[in-house]
Amino acid sequence: MNARFLVLALSLSAASAFAGDAARATAKEMVPLKNGEVLYVFEDGRMARENQYGRAVYLKAGETLQTADGRTITANSNEVARLNHLLQKGHTN
Repeated sequence: MNARFLVLALSLSAASAFAGDAARATAKEMVPLKNGEVLYVFEDGRMARENQYGRAVYLKAGETLQTADGRTITANSNEVARLNHLLQKGHTN
């Protein structure tokens, strides 16, 4: 009985891991924002934002963002196309 539970738990966690894998692997840092969005900071220092629904959204350079832990971050770039590509990578229609 325990072995079946373990297999089920592992398969569920593996299935949920596919969404956005490339984006998570590429990002140097993922910062949760106050409004439920996520700020991706890439190795080159450029930034992109994912909304609560898992979509890459426009990020204006100079825009001030509030993190979930209360910090303030100023966006330095808008890598929306890069993030969109990474979020879609591995998904076929």
